[in-house]
Amino acid sequence: MSTKRIALVTGATGYIGGRLVPRLLEAGFDVRVLVRSPQKLSDVPWAGKVEIVKGDLSERASIADAFENVDVLYYLVHSMGGKGSFDGTELASARNVAELALVAQVKRIVYLGGLHPQGVSLSQHLRSRAAVGSILMQSGVPTVALQAGVVIGSGSTSFEMIRHLTEVLPYMPAPKWVRNFIQPIAVRDVLYYLIGAADLPDGLNRTFDIGGPDVLRYGQMMNGYAVEAGLHQRPIAPLPVLTPWLASQWVNLVSPIPRNLAVPIIESLQFECVAQEHDIRSLIPDPEGGLTGYRRAVRLALGKMRDGQVETSWQDSYVQGAPSDTLPSDPDWAGHTVYTDLQVRETDAKPGDLWRVIEGIGGDNGWYSFPLAWAVRGWMDKVVGGVGLRRGRRNPDHLHTGDALDFWRVEQIKRGNFLRLRAEMKVPGRAWLEMTAAPREGGGSHYTQRAVFFPRGLAGRLYWYSILPFHGFIFPGMANRITEAALREAKRKNEHPEPTARVDASKATTAEEIA
Repeated sequence: MSTKRIALVTGATGYIGGRLVPRLLEAGFDVRVLVRSPQKLSDVPWAGKVEIVKGDLSERASIADAFENVDVLYYLVHSMGGKGSFDGTELASARNVAELALVAQVKRIVYLGGLHPQGVSLSQHLRSRAAVGSILMQSGVPTVALQAGVVIGSGSTSFEMIRHLTEVLPYMPAPKWVRNFIQPIAVRDVLYYLIGAADLPDGLNRTFDIGGPDVLRYGQMMNGYAVEAGLHQRPIAPLPVLTPWLASQWVNLVSPIPRNLAVPIIESLQFECVAQEHDIRSLIPDPEGGLTGYRRAVRLALGKMRDGQVETSWQDSYVQGAPSDTLPSDPDWAGHTVYTDLQVRETDAKPGDLWRVIEGIGGDNGWYSFPLAWAVRGWMDKVVGGVGLRRGRRNPDHLHTGDALDFWRVEQIKRGNFLRLRAEMKVPGRAWLEMTAAPREGGGSHYTQRAVFFPRGLAGRLYWYSILPFHGFIFPGMANRITEAALREAKRKNEHPEPTARVDASKATTAEEIA
């Protein structure tokens, strides 16, 4: 029997949790992860090194066994971005965890909450974060609640919002909260504190404020990003007429952050979020070289993006209200009304060359057919509060199960052969796009492309028929250009052999690789 300490991580498919797990393994823990959809972890490099337990925090019976023999429990989940009262969902989940952790005699809970001022009426998001921390600290299990503000790292929600606002707008009319002071913290330092919290003195039960070395106005953070990105600094004009709701609509339109996520973030930015105490430093010494300054955190994040080494991203978190059911099996489609568009092509390119094009689709590479139509569809989705087409992809070359890809999500991937994407745009029904590369007898490849749509009611059927004329040239053109691109890929590879392959971003494991 292992004598290692057992760490249970909730939120392992999220931005922080997905980075924490390999660091816990590196620190010598046996790691157990509690997730709703184990399939989302099928491609992560550490999947075979952890115990994966399926369960939903809101369903107590489904998670009870996960707490057995746990030494430290990391609570890293939130429901922000969901429909309606997400705080009710968060509090119910926290109570389930608190009660089960006490029964199972978990030795410590470590929670990551939000930095917030005292004595003011907080936003729904910050109020919920504080309430979850209180529930866990009142559980009877010693709890360390780390409270962080804006987290800066490649793929973080805060970083992506700053990046897009700064890059898209040469002049920024902004809400008055751009003058508020904020204490950002680099994601590497958040992970450092999370790991260190496991070794804090027994019985410690309190909150700790954590933050980086810089206290900046939000406008200064935008222009600090501009300097590191090689852009001119942006004039910023605070406008009192921009309410949080209006500002969130603006963020929704000019950034990939969807409206239901932008609203709680913008509401929280109304408050100055600066550490009120620094007690954590007396218990967890600063990392070697000190805490990471804001400009350096931005520089590191930009470097990871440039090198295609974004380990986790806000994009890969669960999208509330998006379809999550798997595709019913052929041939009876499980009784669903279904519309399909099937395209089949033959190409002289090898299956490997065809697969590289398939796996590289979306993001900066686009969708190989009528870019304007795809752009308009993405813009329409943003207008109605969807994720839009600018969400992009985490890695420019490789996809993994659960990855976000513009307004799709990777539902299934059989590397080298098959890719299934599930639509997360706002549509009256459920939609998938499948692409297959198979060897052709006598050489070359066989390419199959299938779009599948399950309509919801009359609106779904009308939607399908309204876009049918566009499918008449979008999908055939897409199939043609993908196979043509595969031939170009084969020719390029023959003329210019590839150098040593770049390390896959998702395999970054050491602290120096985090940004």
